[in-house]
Amino acid sequence: MIGNTVHPLHDYIATQIAHHLKSSTVVVLYDRNGDLKPFFGETGADPSIGGRLDKVRFGEVPANFTAFAGSFLETRLAIEDVTGGDDPERTLVYVSGTVWDEQGSLLMEVEKAGYVYRPVLKQMARIVLKQRFNDVQIDEILKSDAVGYDDLAKVASASADGENASILRGIFDNTSDAIAIIVRWLRGDHADQAIQDKGAVPELRKLLAVRLGLTLPDDTSLPRLRSVAQRHVLGSEFLLDTTSAAITLPGVSAPTTRDQIEAVRAVAERLRRDDADAYEDIANLVQGALGIDDLGIDGDAFGSIDTFKIEEFLVVGHCFRLIAARRFADARAIIEERHGSFWIERSQERSAVWQACRLMTDLGLVASEVQSTIAKANGTVKIWVDRYTDANGWHRIDRAQRELETVVQSCEEHIDEQALGIVRQVYEETAARMAEGFVKALAKADWAVPGATPQSRVYAESVAGSPKPVAYILVDAMRYEMGVELSARIAKVATEQKLRYAVASLPSITPVCMAALQPGAAASFSVVERNGKLGAEVDGTFLPDLKARQLFAKGRLPGSIDLTLDNVLQGTTKALASKIAGASVIMVRSQEIDEAGEGATSYARRMMAGVIEDLARCLTKLAGAGVEHAVIVADHGHLFFAHDRDESMRIDAPGGAQVGLHRRCWVGRGGATPPGAVRVSASKLGYQSDLDLVLPVGTGVFRAGGDLAYHHGGASLQELIIPVLTVRLKADKSGTNTKNQVEVQHDAAITNRIFTVRVSLGTTLFSVERPIRVVAVHAGRQVATIGMADMPREADGTIRLEPKKTVSVGFLLTDEEAKMLTVQVLDGNTDAILYQSKDLPVRLGV
Repeated sequence: MIGNTVHPLHDYIATQIAHHLKSSTVVVLYDRNGDLKPFFGETGADPSIGGRLDKVRFGEVPANFTAFAGSFLETRLAIEDVTGGDDPERTLVYVSGTVWDEQGSLLMEVEKAGYVYRPVLKQMARIVLKQRFNDVQIDEILKSDAVGYDDLAKVASASADGENASILRGIFDNTSDAIAIIVRWLRGDHADQAIQDKGAVPELRKLLAVRLGLTLPDDTSLPRLRSVAQRHVLGSEFLLDTTSAAITLPGVSAPTTRDQIEAVRAVAERLRRDDADAYEDIANLVQGALGIDDLGIDGDAFGSIDTFKIEEFLVVGHCFRLIAARRFADARAIIEERHGSFWIERSQERSAVWQACRLMTDLGLVASEVQSTIAKANGTVKIWVDRYTDANGWHRIDRAQRELETVVQSCEEHIDEQALGIVRQVYEETAARMAEGFVKALAKADWAVPGATPQSRVYAESVAGSPKPVAYILVDAMRYEMGVELSARIAKVATEQKLRYAVASLPSITPVCMAALQPGAAASFSVVERNGKLGAEVDGTFLPDLKARQLFAKGRLPGSIDLTLDNVLQGTTKALASKIAGASVIMVRSQEIDEAGEGATSYARRMMAGVIEDLARCLTKLAGAGVEHAVIVADHGHLFFAHDRDESMRIDAPGGAQVGLHRRCWVGRGGATPPGAVRVSASKLGYQSDLDLVLPVGTGVFRAGGDLAYHHGGASLQELIIPVLTVRLKADKSGTNTKNQVEVQHDAAITNRIFTVRVSLGTTLFSVERPIRVVAVHAGRQVATIGMADMPREADGTIRLEPKKTVSVGFLLTDEEAKMLTVQVLDGNTDAILYQSKDLPVRLGV
């Protein structure tokens, strides 16, 4: 049988046996070479076991069946009862591996009473095949001694279905897919012996000639034929995908007919899809054999298919040149064509390079858009703020820059320096224009944004009247764009949310702005000097530092509790619920962004990438502990450039009676306002103080202590416009543990800053796609961020997981101090844990 269908060869042999049984009742069938054993196996009998009587059918004729297995006495005893009486039953005796001895057969008595049948397999097969093929074709099929019953059965079955005869198909699991046969043969020599033994080499040559346009002499060996065919397929695909007609490859002539072109492309694509490792080995060998590296081709000569590894390097180099020429849209078009490219997906390092390249175009395109609209913003300060905070506003340039710099940290050695330098320059130029225009508009409006919420009113307007308990999360240095990302991140785990902006207090430094977020600040808030120290005064209380603010808040809010982000993230939800039980206001402080920014630049980039996820996890944890309402707000934003400010961007301090000097602000009395800066009195800002503030107009910095790349304190949009996110949570429902609903693969240890996690749907529980979120955490905090994924991420950061597909997620380790981490897969709608790994040790450099 072929599958569950009886094939023509079986039917013919069964018919012949049935005829003899009907006419002679007892048939002794001699099969010298055992060719017909598979036939009898198809009837349900076992021709290898002797001394047993089975009931079988040959066509419509029922009969007894027994097989000779070395003992004729055993065979005679098996059939004696059914053949020895006056009315014998129809019985077939199968004798294999023995030549019939007409004079001395030990079954002579039975044979004389019945019929001796000595069929020849290939003679019967010829009769069956003549129904479709001519004698020449049949001779070609039958000429090899290695062609047996199963091969002929498959040929006969194929011919019955209207297909051509093919020994080759039988060798490759009877597939009728010629492309599949070629692909499997090209991958290795596992079938070569069968092809040789069964005489299928001519058929293989013909297949290659007809489908691929490849013709070789008849005496070419199979290994040589495979090597030439591999060069033909990959070389032809390469030539067909290039735009230069001048390129030639030794020994390769690309096919010209449409069918052969499509077949070459299909074979190459299936090689990549079905066995990526084998394809990589083949492609590297062919790349060397054809001298692809020495062709001197520019990256703009290729289409969208990367046949050889070198193409990916050349094309990304071309993209970098386009970026360096500020042709961002042209580079982006090429990058989009390369989505899902074989060579990019084979290496996380190369994926990171392409991700960086894409982010460079993102930044360039957004910067171009912002620059084109800045010139039209010469109106009120409110217009500047609205254009920054609109859904598609200027804040997008800050996120694009942050994401680019995060990824660049993992692969900067592979990034074209000129292209990266140009993109960074474009961002700095745009940020400078934004700062200059906004500060001038703000000064013209007497340092107030009409209709905007001052930072000092956030507690009164968003927290004081909120149902209790309420979480009040104060995030140091979170830019508005980060608030937008957080809002998108929690969209599915919050029942309600509203994102708006507020205007931070000046100077935009932590002691001042954190004080402005305290209860009571709406009624009385000033920036003052006390005993030579700069700080804020709320309702008559001087608040110069964290300890003072904590004591003040506790006095104003006796039912409050003060926690850090770490306090919330570490430990169990049950322990958190116990800790905050009875508290009306849960104040949560996050200083991670500012602390990282004031330190090493590369570490800050990676750290910032994880804060958004940490805040989202914090909200989920609080919801699980019974907190239904939350307000997330920043004290100020920040400017963060790739490198220290150039000497030309550094401004001399005003002098005079200095009270405080930071990179982006000077506070004191008197002195001279330096070029590139603007002076504003504290009284104009509404403070009960005789102090003056001097601020850079653009993105320059004062010659002062502090970081030269990361800074705040000034009046740019990035520093002054802060997010206020009011959220209603799904209390007691988020984060329900429903593990083992996805299948996850990852290494047992993390030995590289870039590592991969592969996720697919479980095999039994789900049949439809679902959103997921993959995270890497330690002690409740995110320690690695997603650098790239082979499926596009949604606006909320989730990935669509589809049935029968595996998603590869590339992570960038952000905390190299972590000694271990845990991989989690979360439900994209509820943050429920679908999978959690064991602790994975981090061993960088191993």
